[in-house]
Amino acid sequence: MRVLSLSIAAGLAFTVVTLSPPSRATADDVPVLDVKPVCRGIADQSAEPGERGGPDLAFDQCVQSEQQVRQDLIKEWPTFSADDRGHCVREATMGGEASYTDLITCLEMARDVKELNSPAKSSTNKSKRNK
Repeated sequence: MRVLSLSIAAGLAFTVVTLSPPSRATADDVPVLDVKPVCRGIADQSAEPGERGGPDLAFDQCVQSEQQVRQDLIKEWPTFSADDRGHCVREATMGGEASYTDLITCLEMARDVKELNSPAKSSTNKSKRNK
């Protein structure tokens, strides 16, 4: 009898999990990108015939580098505006090849442009030009 009740409980838990709506990533989450296509392209273009390690080594180095950039991005993600995050994620994944390097570059450029155009910076820049 005890085995039957455990089976029923397990079945109910499975049903609840499978019928629950899938969790969606929020704008607060760093997206999970498939960097393999872009790394494969980089590796194929960068490897010379007969080069030691060849495209496989270049591919592995690219993937490792992209994962390091993702770790850096996780730390900085909250400092970027939600609008910039949304825009840059769309830009970095456009065309089917995604890259954390492209994503963080877009976010940093958007942040830097805002800083350059902020009123405090503008008046500091104007006072420097007037001297």
